[in-house]
Amino acid sequence: MQTYNEIKEYREKNKAPVDTQGCERLANEELPPKQFRYQVLISLMLSSQTKDQITAEAIRKLQKKGLTVENILKMSEKEIDKCIEKVGFHNRKSVYIKKTTEILHEKYNDDIPDNIEELIKLPGVGKKMGYLTLQVAWNKNMGIGVDVHVHRISERLGWIEKSKNPEEARIKLEHWLPDTYWKEINPLLVGFGQICCLPVAPKCSQCPVTNCPSRKKNLKRN
Repeated sequence: MQTYNEIKEYREKNKAPVDTQGCERLANEELPPKQFRYQVLISLMLSSQTKDQITAEAIRKLQKKGLTVENILKMSEKEIDKCIEKVGFHNRKSVYIKKTTEILHEKYNDDIPDNIEELIKLPGVGKKMGYLTLQVAWNKNMGIGVDVHVHRISERLGWIEKSKNPEEARIKLEHWLPDTYWKEINPLLVGFGQICCLPVAPKCSQCPVTNCPSRKKNLKRN
């Protein structure tokens, strides 16, 4: 766990967008529990293929309209889309949000499911979103939310072998990493990927991980 701790120490000293604008920061914790959980889910639905800053802006617009099941049910897909027009695949997501909200109202008494099996049945919700939702909304640590940053960095560091997709990476990573770290690893590596271990031209000279296989290759190349 030396490498993991090196990254953790680096991240404590170097803040990233995810630390202030990540999905777990966007929902209003002062709201009643059901409304808070709903906002967590919507934040995560908007976050895919979208920078944290843009997701945060979209959530703020929805919150000004009243980001509750009751209010979203009253809005048309077009009205929802206008609030989220800067996020990736906004047309599709406005449909997902509307349909998901209808399901939550009809089947879950305006709350969200508390298990991965039912969460991933909701339109636009995959396993990454599902596990992160459980962690933030329900405080249930059932699995690792593997996004592009977690997937990329885990492979670069040699924690897992090359994986075909995030789900394969998740299974390998959960086998390697003790479950006490499952919740913190997503924001830890997302932030690390935002400011240091970039997808293209990673800042290897600034990286705290001295024994990273990719770092050695990149520094030799340069």
